[in-house]
Amino acid sequence: MIKAVLFDFGGVIAQEGFREGLKAIGRRYGLDPDLFFETARDLVYSTGYVEGKASEKVYWETLRKTACIDAPDEELRRDILDRFTLNPEMMETAKELRRNGLIVGILSDQTNWLEELDCRYGFLRHFDVVFNSFRLQKSKKDPSLFRDVVKTMGVICGEVLFIDDIAGNVERARSQGMKAIHYHDMEQLRRALDEMLQQE
Repeated sequence: MIKAVLFDFGGVIAQEGFREGLKAIGRRYGLDPDLFFETARDLVYSTGYVEGKASEKVYWETLRKTACIDAPDEELRRDILDRFTLNPEMMETAKELRRNGLIVGILSDQTNWLEELDCRYGFLRHFDVVFNSFRLQKSKKDPSLFRDVVKTMGVICGEVLFIDDIAGNVERARSQGMKAIHYHDMEQLRRALDEMLQQE
């Protein structure tokens, strides 16, 4: 029986501002946007920023040196944060699940940006639990994170449904016993949710 549903943030609850912002930066500097994004994505993990083990300043300094760009921190972060816009249909889905008695939460490889975005949009109050890699000092690349989260919630893995747009995260969640949906679009998600919840 599913007792809890955990949503990823970027790419699920909100548009993927990190990816789209970085691609925009790459294009502005005449770089291949996909390669620039891959470099910046890898650095957010290798610097330790996503796990709260390094500061945002260290992340930007490392990215500037690696990619040979000279944009200031504020310009770079604005390109990213302004592109994280909430998906209203997803927010309504989360609220409906919560009204139906399920525990509803966020499980995201985010940074200090998650709280900044909440100040802008006020979405965290609609979730019972929030698990952010920056605060947990562990990311979804580590399968043990999923067990940690379940233990904190006081449920078992098979009672949790996880929704993420990244296949690797979905696979790792399933490897720990969670139910999971690889999110593509709202129509696909509604069908998958209906199917899973009707089986309960």
